[in-house]
Amino acid sequence: MTAATPSAQFPAERRVSARVGAISESATLAVDAKAKALKAAGRPVIGFGAGEPDFPTPGYIVDAAADACRDPKYHRYTPAGGLPELKAAIAAKTLRDSGYEVDPAQILVTNGGKQAIYESFAAILDPGDEVIVPAPYWTTYPESIRLAGGVPVEVVADETTGYRVSVEQLEAARTERTKVALFVSPSNPTGAVYTPAQVKEIGRWAAEHGLWVMTDEIYEHLVYGDAQFTSLPAVVPELRDKCIVVNGVAKTYAMTGWRVGWVIGPKDVVKAATNLQSHATSNVANVSQVAAIAAVSGDLDAVAEMREAFDRRRRTIVRMLNEIEGVECPEPEGAFYAYPSVKGLLGKEIRGKRPSTTVELAEVILEEAEVAVVPGEAFGTPGYLRLSYALGDEDLVEGVSRMQKLLGEARD
Repeated sequence: MTAATPSAQFPAERRVSARVGAISESATLAVDAKAKALKAAGRPVIGFGAGEPDFPTPGYIVDAAADACRDPKYHRYTPAGGLPELKAAIAAKTLRDSGYEVDPAQILVTNGGKQAIYESFAAILDPGDEVIVPAPYWTTYPESIRLAGGVPVEVVADETTGYRVSVEQLEAARTERTKVALFVSPSNPTGAVYTPAQVKEIGRWAAEHGLWVMTDEIYEHLVYGDAQFTSLPAVVPELRDKCIVVNGVAKTYAMTGWRVGWVIGPKDVVKAATNLQSHATSNVANVSQVAAIAAVSGDLDAVAEMREAFDRRRRTIVRMLNEIEGVECPEPEGAFYAYPSVKGLLGKEIRGKRPSTTVELAEVILEEAEVAVVPGEAFGTPGYLRLSYALGDEDLVEGVSRMQKLLGEARD
């Protein structure tokens, strides 16, 4: 036996911790990376994978960042929890947009929404605590919960209810170990938007049972038609002491790469999350924070222009997807995603292949039509695909046209 050979006395070393080893790669980022790699190799791939506006960050925001680059005071460490002037601006923006009044001491500025989500769960969850997670869900939610020691408990909604869960479903999932209910409206991946009455009903149910609620408001300004964004703590004030809001500039202001998000919550929880961040990353890059001040303090004209384009694309993609036999696509009311059911295509022959799962179907679509989509397995609901319509109008039409041609060949 050589020194490198494991033995019963000295078992093989675990090189990656079980906790981190259990984390899955972000499916949406993986699909986007694969699409970009194929394009770089010369293939005309059209990607519907990443949730990223195709617009540039508005010029006045970029100008503020450029000025900050030249100011020596932003060349140094700043408070781990965020620039005081950005916290004040976020508080003012929250009152303006949500009708929710908060103190800057209730705010933590984070490196994007993902850090806000993880640090929020880490601050309130103990091992074994359960979190009710409506599905379809964004891929990061259950992974953040597990990493923080919690247990995600899925509650599934489908196209028959517009992908909205009911209080009755939430109550059926509640146990003595339930500590948190996750609430997301507008939703990624479905684009579902809850009515004000539904938001109040869910908030009051949570308050009645003493539950925490974490609500993700990142798509607050991207709603269409008669749909309306409703901030849960604004309409259920009795829940405010047990409500955490996460938000950021990424989607509203086309700033995905700037990495600025935030947490709003009770002061003790925000303090705990700030302590965690002080050891994890310290402050968010100052230049990005100054850009975020310009974003949240400015008007919403640029946002309105983007929303108009997204609305046009939303109607186009839903119409074209519903023209494919075997596809059923409800009209999303918010965000910039379509989430069609493709159960009617599974098991059918498409160019010599019979995909039995949406993972396999997405592979066929990429290989045969050179179109990248994300399978529903990534969001907890097999049988669906997610397509982001945050891409140019011509690419959108070309991409779905390729899917129409390919999937129109499906045979029993």
